[in-house]
Amino acid sequence: MASGSLLLRPVTFVTGNAKKLEEVRAILGNSIPFQSLKLELPELQGEPEEISKEKARLAAKEVNGPVLVEDTCLCFNALNGLPGPYIKWFLQKIGHEGLNNLLKAYDDKSAYAMCIFSLALGPNEEPVSFVGKTMGKIVLPRGPPDFGWDPIFEPDGYQLTYAEMPKDEKNKISHRSRALSLVRAQFAAANYTFQSR
Repeated sequence: MASGSLLLRPVTFVTGNAKKLEEVRAILGNSIPFQSLKLELPELQGEPEEISKEKARLAAKEVNGPVLVEDTCLCFNALNGLPGPYIKWFLQKIGHEGLNNLLKAYDDKSAYAMCIFSLALGPNEEPVSFVGKTMGKIVLPRGPPDFGWDPIFEPDGYQLTYAEMPKDEKNKISHRSRALSLVRAQFAAANYTFQSR
């Protein structure tokens, strides 16, 4: 990506998840101009980074401009990284209790939350990915059940699940904030400029 690349308009962050959008806005603040848009993209299968990049390619074509897409994974070490990128579907089908039950036969309850943002500057640009991870463990649900699997993930070094943490505390250590700090660094290093809408 060339230094000082001109982006014709703010980046479109592709999401239909209001809670995710709220977190991204809280973490990024005004550091990167972006707008959000819900797009129906196919649910792809494969390795997390490839899924994220392909979603960015498809979104950039639909938007015909710069896009940022996000894929979130919850990876159980005892299950070699599963459910991984399929966590959304596992959670919908079996809930928090079912996710805990997946690990009942294992002593190892360790897990990591992973977030992958892929940035495509346009429909003909190869996406670049930014990966953030937070290590932790799977616990019985605690805290408000209003944001995905947050009630069952307790990050290392904390006695609280993501759901129990104050939002600003979670946003300092989360997989999403770690990935977004890399996105922010990319924008700063490339010195992108934006035209007003």
